[in-house]
Amino acid sequence: MKLSRFTAFSSSLLLGAVLALTGAGVAQAAETAAVDYVALGDSYSSGVGAGSYDSASGDCKRSTKAYPVLWKNAHAPSSFAFTACSGARTGDVTANQLGPLNTGTDLVSITIGGNDAGFADVMTTCVLQSEATCINRVNQAKSYVDTTLPGKLDSVYNAIRNKAPNARVVVLGYPRFYQLNGTCVAGLSENERRAINDASDYLNAATAKRAANHGFPFAGVVPAFTGHEICSGSSWLHSLNWLNIGESYHPTAAGQSGGYLPTFSGVA
Repeated sequence: MKLSRFTAFSSSLLLGAVLALTGAGVAQAAETAAVDYVALGDSYSSGVGAGSYDSASGDCKRSTKAYPVLWKNAHAPSSFAFTACSGARTGDVTANQLGPLNTGTDLVSITIGGNDAGFADVMTTCVLQSEATCINRVNQAKSYVDTTLPGKLDSVYNAIRNKAPNARVVVLGYPRFYQLNGTCVAGLSENERRAINDASDYLNAATAKRAANHGFPFAGVVPAFTGHEICSGSSWLHSLNWLNIGESYHPTAAGQSGGYLPTFSGVA
């Protein structure tokens, strides 16, 4: 039986009073609404470089300081699955990470594509070989981004949408790695640093286009990392570390909390 108009009005006043007294307004209530969140992707999502790794995650190196965990801690979703893994390529996501997705999944985050494009080999080549060889290898990576990566990203995005048809899927990008004309006095040349930055922009642009074609928002982290690149004097990225190669060129804990987390939160 429906409430009378007077009773319904009185009930709404009472609810409003209760929310006001408890400090829980409508916007606040909406913010804490139940969400089923799944975090996919590569090392930039698993948190390599941030430390505090979950030993149970093994070589995937999932960090308690990675942006998906930080978002989970701040928003208390009704469920949270963290399957991002260090070294993951697009095929690894579709083969190994999509198990938690279902029709009830509300939110998905992902970084992917850098390993497919050969990021690690690009950096190794640039550190160990000549400037000309470095720039040639960067151009090879950009060619791969043009010709091969779009189809691989489509496969991942299609698989996510098929398994989680109701989810908001947020695709995050990669930072620029170097502040040009910065405080670095050794290592790569300015031309090499510029080429690497350009390649990151190139990858982000291609990823953003594929995401848009699937109706997924793209969250670029370049603005958040501006002023915090390598050579900035306040870097949120690890430079080359011969004692821990795996963490080289990955965000620090500050990069996860100050760069990736607010970028994701702004569109999640």
